[in-house]
Amino acid sequence: MEFSDVVKNRYSCKKFGPEPLTERELSEILNAGRLAPTAKNLQEQHVYVVRSAQGLAGIDALTPCRYGAPVVLAVTYDRENVYTYPGGKHHSGVEDAVLAAAHMMLAACNAGVDSCWLNRFDPEKAKKVLGLPENEEVVMLLDLGHAAPGAGPLPNHENRRELSETVTFL
Repeated sequence: MEFSDVVKNRYSCKKFGPEPLTERELSEILNAGRLAPTAKNLQEQHVYVVRSAQGLAGIDALTPCRYGAPVVLAVTYDRENVYTYPGGKHHSGVEDAVLAAAHMMLAACNAGVDSCWLNRFDPEKAKKVLGLPENEEVVMLLDLGHAAPGAGPLPNHENRRELSETVTFL
């Protein structure tokens, strides 16, 4: 698929069918996240693949937004391995995890896999439910699967502000 088509066609799927992802699909998606850029190439992001019945039940206890997805990725970063910006107030952890997640969402679309970015959950509870290390921070969850029949973008999916409203040339 052409990159412009991937960007245009990707949407947040709200209804997944039962069909599992193939190992090839999952591997392609995860590898795209691995190849995402990170500050100083620290690669502090970590992805947890949740697909067991027990793990998915834990996700369901955290959020109503799994929508039946057979796989959920928990995207985290290691707060002990981040680049701290000059001034000492900000670091690269969240942005590097988000870059990995965005790469995986686009790779999923390219592979014919649907996704939904989730942020309706308590990251601290997610960390406990998933049994993650203390030094890792959960940034987001990413549903992955194949859309159920009749699923599609929400009606407002095509609504976008004009470029002139979101970009300023200096």
